[in-house]
Amino acid sequence: MNVGNWLSRWSSLRPRKCAIIFQGKDFSYGELNSRVNRLCHLFLRLGVKKGDRVAVLLSNCHQYIEAFFALSKIGGILVPLNFRLVGSELLYIMNDSGAQTLVFGEEFVDLVTSINQECSMERGRYISVGKTVPWALNYEEEIGTESHEEPKTDESIGGEDAHILMYTSGTTGLPKGAILSHRKTFFNALNADIYYGLTSDDTMLVSRALFHSGGLLVEAVPMLFKGGTIVLKRRFRPEEILEVIQQYRVTVLEAPATLYKFILEECDLRKYDLRSLKCCFTGGERVPPSLLKEYQERGITISQLYGQTETSTITWLPVSDAVRKLGSVGIPVFHGDIRIVNKAGADVKPGEVGEIIVSGCITMSGYWGRPDLTEEQIKDGWLHTGDLATIDEEGFIYIVDREKDMFISGGENVYPAEIEKVYLENQKILNVAVVGVPDKKWGEVGVAFIVLKDGENMSEEEALQFCKGKLARYKIPKFVRFVKSLPMTAAQKIMRNRLRKEYLETEGDQP
Repeated sequence: MNVGNWLSRWSSLRPRKCAIIFQGKDFSYGELNSRVNRLCHLFLRLGVKKGDRVAVLLSNCHQYIEAFFALSKIGGILVPLNFRLVGSELLYIMNDSGAQTLVFGEEFVDLVTSINQECSMERGRYISVGKTVPWALNYEEEIGTESHEEPKTDESIGGEDAHILMYTSGTTGLPKGAILSHRKTFFNALNADIYYGLTSDDTMLVSRALFHSGGLLVEAVPMLFKGGTIVLKRRFRPEEILEVIQQYRVTVLEAPATLYKFILEECDLRKYDLRSLKCCFTGGERVPPSLLKEYQERGITISQLYGQTETSTITWLPVSDAVRKLGSVGIPVFHGDIRIVNKAGADVKPGEVGEIIVSGCITMSGYWGRPDLTEEQIKDGWLHTGDLATIDEEGFIYIVDREKDMFISGGENVYPAEIEKVYLENQKILNVAVVGVPDKKWGEVGVAFIVLKDGENMSEEEALQFCKGKLARYKIPKFVRFVKSLPMTAAQKIMRNRLRKEYLETEGDQP
């Protein structure tokens, strides 16, 4: 079960089949496998062994996919680096993972230069993609001198062996590296095969960054597992998404809700032939029901996925149920065990709120160098997601909120995500975050931090009145603050603790 072998097999079965379209250039499975093998031999020449970590700092490109498969073949471990991080954050991940090789793009030369003096890496272990850098090996020049033959290793590789170390950036604390095995990636690909309904004739546009689990393991890798085609570009503008769907007859699209929103705001869907699309999915963030309805009115059905870096996809909403179960993240994936439990560990009844826990072949092996965090996250074989949800009579799951974001007002649980979804229905509001703050009467009350769209105005009273009749009184925020932007992590998660801290520092406890 070596993930790298997928490419070898497709290269043998369908060598001329297009695997990747990168910025208009096609790479067949035969060509891609040849390039991957050459990269394998380069890594081996540099001394990369089974279990060694290799960091990758690249925009979306075919070389990213090549590094993924090459390291899988020889037993190396890919450490994807988020290019939105600053130097100190990258340095922490490099040192924490113990990466001794770095593959980076020419657009990140200055960033790498700023940290390479503090990295423990040897000078000859930097590989640049693009222009030649004096202190780094040139990717294309180096693989051009290597053999295209399949690499041979002395050890068996696959199964429970790690092949990705993917760091998750929470809203507090330092990033932690989730250890992902060949086994996990294999079963994630099998699950995707089912929920996308893949064939080797399918084409997927990769909209997310490959350093994220969503871009690499939910979009790109399942399609290459199936022998299909992926369309890559460093970055897609909204109109380019539609142009690519039309040009390459894209059949599967998975994208963030914000991207779907930008497409509606900036593009006229009627100008494009989108009939090739057989399914569209979204996940990874709050999805306003109004957005899904707007696409339905235009004849496009979007289903939801739900997952985490530690598990990839956990649930999926079948396309056939997307309209009937709008707002649901669907049912558990085929391969994997999912439960929703209360504080006592018992399965909740329909309508009750509980935590999603996951077990089986789709979970991470643990956190790199952090057995304490691993034991905290995985208990009795079940990975605790920290996400709260309900389940209906038919087994469809609805996300409520993150457990750590919930606050209690007057003895009642309040879930910020539920309030935020209501606010996002307001056409004046661009973004919003709700946090709980101390209150002498109710224990805690909500504060809504609202970002208005350009040119819009709104009073605090108008914002509060908007929730009336849509939410129970105890859920309606007590205070509203209008802000120009929300503090976000590099992974685009709202930093609620910072909002709460800044509010308390300026306002203090409310009477």
